[in-house]
Parts: sequence; C-alpha cells; structure tokens
Amino acid sequence: MTRPVSAPLPGRLALYLSGCLLFSLGAKLFIDSHLGVDPLDVLVLGIVGHTGVTVGIASGAVAIGFLLLWSLWNRRRPPLSPFMTMFLVGSLIDLWIWLELERVTQAILAAVPMLATGLLLASFGSALIIVAGIGIRIMDLVAITMVERWRWQFWQAKLALEVFFVASGWVLGGPVGVGTLAFVVVVGPMMQLFMALVTKVLGTVNHGLPGPLASAHTDAARPDAAHPDAAGPAAASGR
Repeated sequence: MTRPVSAPLPGRLALYLSGCLLFSLGAKLFIDSHLGVDPLDVLVLGIVGHTGVTVGIASGAVAIGFLLLWSLWNRRRPPLSPFMTMFLVGSLIDLWIWLELERVTQAILAAVPMLATGLLLASFGSALIIVAGIGIRIMDLVAITMVERWRWQFWQAKLALEVFFVASGWVLGGPVGVGTLAFVVVVGPMMQLFMALVTKVLGTVNHGLPGPLASAHTDAARPDAAHPDAAGPAAASGR
C-alpha cells in the first residue's frame, strides 16, 4: 500500500482555490433555494434581533469570538488566513450575484434540488480547503481542535457546533428552516467523506487534519500531521 505523501505547495494552493470556488457556488445555491439560512446565520440573526447591530458586525463578532476561543484553547496566536478565505469566498459570491447566476440555476433547478446541490458543493469545497491546509475556516478550525483533543470523528465535532448555533440562535429568535436542518445533518458527514475520498484519490495526506482522525474509523493521530493553521506562531503569522 502506497503511503500518502505531502502535496507540494502549488498543488495545495490549487486545492484551496478550487475549494473556495466550489464553496462559494454552494453557498449561492443554498441562499437562492430560499429554504432557510445556514446554522451560523441563525445565531447571527438572533443576535441582530436582540442587539440591533448590523449583520456584518454580529457575524464578525461571532467569528472573532470563536477565533479567540481557538487561540486560547491551542495557546497559539490566531491565524489571519481564515479572514483571507472569508474575503475570497465573499467576493466570489458577490461575483455570482453580479453575474445573476440565479437566473440560470433557478431555471434548471427547483428549490429542493438546488438546496441539495448547494450543500454538496459547500461540503466538497470545505473539504478541499481543509485537505489543502490553507485558510481553513474559523469554525472548521474549532472542529479540528475538538477532534484532536477529544478524539471525536470530524462529523461529530461539526455536528455539535452546528447544533449549538441552531439551538442558541433559535432561542434568540433566529430563523430556522428546512434548509437549516438539512445543513446540520448533511454537511459534517459529507465533509468527512469528501476529505477521505480526496486524499485517497490524490494519494496525499490531509494537511488540515490528521488522516486517521478524518476517516470514518478513528485511530491515534500521526504526530507529523498537525494542520498548518495550528502549526504555531510562525505558520500563523505567515498566512
């Protein structure tokens, strides 16, 4: 059996950029399905309803709060790369809106297939970003830490976070729809499945999460497979 190897930086960048592109398309389809907001937005909108701040401020506050949690938990400086990903994905979504992509997608897909396609693309895109180990999104960094510290499977950590967002947001009055619940159920398991498939097909290690911990059967983590976004001050300050 061939041992997985570390992918060269150009290959990892290609995975990362592809992940951002697919995630942005998935997010756009999810939004256009009009079947609910994602779990994090349930919390954000709940905060907005109680405080009167803008969605941008509430979203940024939640993101910074969880990044500080990650930093304290790992005793490392918070990386800037998640914000790079937020900006890139946000810019791509703005591009799809400017191109009026919904005129095409809504003409060929009904709401439920659009939701399903959006969730699959978002899951695949997120998986590619984690495998690349570049610009891992804030909530995924927290989920990875939960996996490494508690020896959970990735889908379990992801599910726990999404349930927390939905429950706390719902208590605050945030909107919960069919799409929200589908997001909770689908995204974590699909991300784990896609990470396993990508690393197997490409023959590369998972640069964001130790391979055994990302698979369906959890074993001891490899000491040489720490994800770059948590690789210490040097790595964090370099991205």
